[in-house]
Amino acid sequence: MAEMTKPKFPGEVVDLPSGGLIYPENSPLHSGKLEIKYMTAREEDILTSQNLIKKGVVIDKLLDSLILTEGIKSNDLLIGDKNAIMVAVRILAYGPEYTVDIVDPNSDDKIKHTFNLADCPFKKLPEDVDYSVNEFDLELPVSKINIKFKLLTGKDETQMEQELKASSKIGSSTEITTRLKHLITSVDGETKKAEINKFVNDMLSRDSFALRQEVLRISPDIMLTQEIEIGGELVEVDIPLTVNFFWPETI
Repeated sequence: MAEMTKPKFPGEVVDLPSGGLIYPENSPLHSGKLEIKYMTAREEDILTSQNLIKKGVVIDKLLDSLILTEGIKSNDLLIGDKNAIMVAVRILAYGPEYTVDIVDPNSDDKIKHTFNLADCPFKKLPEDVDYSVNEFDLELPVSKINIKFKLLTGKDETQMEQELKASSKIGSSTEITTRLKHLITSVDGETKKAEINKFVNDMLSRDSFALRQEVLRISPDIMLTQEIEIGGELVEVDIPLTVNFFWPETI
């Protein structure tokens, strides 16, 4: 009997919105690129696993199965880089055309539109920010307290989701404070987690808003908005990520 040959999975090297600047020099991600393979029936099984869906880890398991760069998991990626990889995976699997219902802002009626995901650019990184390390300085506008903060990775996101699930079981909503506690790494030079958590709980709303706006400003990401024509006018809309993102209606 002839020996069965091991299938070779074709792969593609894709760019990261961060350019790899923020990752350590000894990390493969520092190159600003990641190699991923094309989806197979095995990955489609992952997408339909009710157990993974229920646990909320189906996308992480999918990306981990597709990443070819040695030693890298989806949780190692900055959230914006992870978003870009998810879009790249979708394009490689089913093409760039993404048909979905959107709401007409003039009438609230639903209309069907086909977006071209290949036309989604990376966000331009601000030139006044040093991305050599994942830690950034900010003086809060009201309290004038100096803090340091980091950009979150998939690992941070997973930890936050676990904490939010635990708090929801006791009827508590802590989404903003949980995120702030993961973002902030020091307060006036104090790095103890207990002190940071105490500070966050008493943080002024305007200071909290300022931090979240700064995080949004400097975070690498892929721009999931496009201009489309509605009623003869060009309107900028968000590209909704629905169940059809990985299961196109034509498949």
